[in-house]
Formats: sequence, structure tokens, C-alpha cells
Amino acid sequence: METIYLDNAATTRVRQEVVDAMLPYFTEEFGNPSSIYGLGQRASDAVRDARNILADAFNCTAKEVFFTSGGSEGDNWAIKGTAHAHAAKGKHIITSAVEHHAILHSCEALEKEGFEVTYLPVDQGGRVSVEDLKNALRDDTILVTIMLANNEIGTIMPIKELAEAAHAHGAGTSPQGGAMFHTDAVQAFAHMPVDVQDLGVDLMSVSGHKLHAPKGVGALYIRKGCKLQTFMDGGAQERGKRATTENVPGIVGFGKATELMRATLEEDMAREKELRDHCITRILSEIPHCKLNGDWEGRLVNNVNISFEFIEGEGMLLQMAGNGVCVSSGSACTSGSLDPSHVLLAIGLPHEIAHGSMRLTLDRDTTLADIDHACDSLVKVIGNLRAMSPLYEDFKNGNYESIIEYYKENGVPNCN
Repeated sequence: METIYLDNAATTRVRQEVVDAMLPYFTEEFGNPSSIYGLGQRASDAVRDARNILADAFNCTAKEVFFTSGGSEGDNWAIKGTAHAHAAKGKHIITSAVEHHAILHSCEALEKEGFEVTYLPVDQGGRVSVEDLKNALRDDTILVTIMLANNEIGTIMPIKELAEAAHAHGAGTSPQGGAMFHTDAVQAFAHMPVDVQDLGVDLMSVSGHKLHAPKGVGALYIRKGCKLQTFMDGGAQERGKRATTENVPGIVGFGKATELMRATLEEDMAREKELRDHCITRILSEIPHCKLNGDWEGRLVNNVNISFEFIEGEGMLLQMAGNGVCVSSGSACTSGSLDPSHVLLAIGLPHEIAHGSMRLTLDRDTTLADIDHACDSLVKVIGNLRAMSPLYEDFKNGNYESIIEYYKENGVPNCN
């Protein structure tokens, strides 16, 4: 059975061109970039070239790009590095209720150290209000961290306006004034233009494995003038801010993947959006009692997240896998958890509906045939699961009015 992969928000297949670019740096070009002889200097040149590619993609200088092991490290460094560098100016941090766990857990760790964290709510589309941020900012606010696009429901945040608000008030930690602003752009970077000058952010983290580069490599943009505590002590790598010998093959692959992604980004976005809309239309029109999570517009072009009433997500995933379709129920980092998604709860879904959610994420290799096979399979899977559901049987027989009323009160459609 052919496997149809629709979980690209979790990770992506490494492109062959990326593998080809990396291979020499495992074998004949294996030098340490810190070495002064030719073998080491060629590795150093390769890291420099990749850094320039990332800088061009971000619209910043190469000196503002620091390589990491991935998005989680970048998030940890941005948050904890800022907090520890500026604790004398203030101990207040602002984030949102729908962030990736790398953000939320970093903030929780800082709370144990005596920092205060404000978690902003989101609307039903999963979007943070600029007014809510303005109201939360204080004179001792040192950092605001809000993701560019949500990893579960794909909602794109108004980062430019949020960053402007942060820079207008706060403890003066940002070189632009006010509070420093960080955005997690891990999901966004592969599926929309990301320009740090236009966004106005001070810090931005990205990860290679979301755009057909290997796992274990990422980057953190640090605007000139930003003060962060050194992430890892040791050697002088990454201009003294992150010790450890560079992952040269991974960095080369990240640079190549970024170059390839940017070359076809506009056409890939247009094609993915068309396939995404086709997928959403089919599911909502062919399967009753389901709901699109997040706004239809204002979301990443590759993201589909749907909640299905009267069933559990685990059964959906297993049966879809049995049909050769790889999908997920939310963040890859928490897919083993039995708890409902914190993102879906934050946008107002009750636990029982949040449990029955599925995320399908496309990429440049996804075809119309893939989408149609997935939709055909999903229609059968939902039908099979509901046929075994006592709750659905009660609903059909009109014996579950309390749940129906609860759904209506919470704005969940298709409950008539």
C-alpha cells in the first residue's frame, strides 16, 4: 500500500538535492570549521555560505544569524537568554496561550525562578489581540514571545502590529525600544515570506526539518544590539554565543533547502492553498458534524485542522494509518499525550470535541490524488467510528439533548 504523507508540520522528507549537498561534508570534506588548514577552512566556508543564504531569506545581516539544533533550542535560547540577561530591568514576560510547548515550558521554567508570565488569550480563530497585548504590557516587561503561525491550526498572527506594540512600552530591553519581541517562525518559514525587517521582530527561531532539510539543525535570528545570555559555554563558535562544533552537514543542508524553498515559494503557496481549500471543502461538505478549527483565511496555506463530533482522535489516526494516510491529532511534540490539545481548548472547543480532531498538513509534493484519497478514506473512517459510537447512536435517536444544547451554547455547528 502506498503511503500518503500529510503530516508535514511534524517533519518533512529531506529533498534529494539537499542530501547531495550534504554528503561531501560527511566524507571528504569532514573538517572542523575552527581548524586553520584547508580542510577546516572549506568547512568554515560552507557554514558561511549557508549563513548568508539564511540571512538573505530573513532580510538581515549574516552576523545576526546563529545556527542551533532546531526550533526548540532557538525558543529556549531566545526566552531564557533574554530573561537572564535582563533580569535587573524586569521579570515580566508575555506570551500566548497557544504557543508551542518549547515556549510554554520555557516560560514555566522561568516562573520557578521568580519571573512573572502573562498568558494572553486568543479568539475563536486562534489569534492574539493587539489590544490585549497593549493592556498587558508593563514597565517591567522585558520580553514578548508570540508565534508567527500556529503549529496546530495554522493561524497567522498579526506579528508586525504586536511587535510595534511591544516596542512602544516595556523595560527598554529591545534596541528598538520597549520590550524585546521574539517570534517562533518554525511552521511559517516554509510556507510564507518571512522578513524580519517588515515584521519588526528582535528575535526569530526557525527549524530545518520543516522545509525538507534534516532534523537537528535550526537558526535563531538575533537583531543587532539585542543582549542575550550565552546559550552554551565552551569554545568560540557562533561568535562566542553558542559553543560546540558546528553541525556542518546539517547546516549545509539547511542552507540548500532554504535556497530551494525560496526559488518556488510563490507557486508552491498557490498550489498548496488550492489543495488545502479543496480538502476543507470536501470534508465539510461530505462529513456531517465537523468543524474547521481556525479561520479559513488567515491560516497557513498547507494547514487543515478539523474536529469531528462523537469520536476519539486516536481511533481516527489508527484507521487512517491503516488506509495508508499519515496524519496527526496536533503537535508532533505531544502526539503521545492523551490530553486534548491546549490550542483547541484555548479557542473554545470543549474537551469532548477537542479529543476528536485531526491535522492534515501538505507540502510541495502533495498531489490532488493524495488529497482525494485522504478525503475518501476519512469519510469511511468517520462512518466506521460513528457506527460503533453509543454517543452518536443516542444523538441520532434524540436521546442526548443535554450534549446537543451544550454544543449549541459553545457555537459548534451541525448540531440540529
